[in-house]
Amino acid sequence: MTDVTIKITDRNGVLHEVQAPTDMNMNVMELIRSYELAEEGTIGICGGMAMCASCQCYVLNDVLKSERNDDEEAMLSEAYHVKENSRLGCQIHLTEDLDGLEIEIAPEQ
Repeated sequence: MTDVTIKITDRNGVLHEVQAPTDMNMNVMELIRSYELAEEGTIGICGGMAMCASCQCYVLNDVLKSERNDDEEAMLSEAYHVKENSRLGCQIHLTEDLDGLEIEIAPEQ
């Protein structure tokens, strides 16, 4: 089992360095939920279907190589607090190449 280290800044500005398993087919939204880094009911409301933007986060470094997919692009075009580095956490799957990723959870929608 290979874990990667991901740094997540929560909505209160607190930095958390967490271990993320890469062998459980999890995504960043589920990781944030599993560590309870966002209030219950404020993240992953749609269950990870790219339908709600509650898991929007800002990517703070160059570790993530994937681009937004069409569903993500469409959802972010309607979301609040969107920046150039916005991504939906549910669309970022935890893989070994994400070691060192730094993200910040966007404000609530």
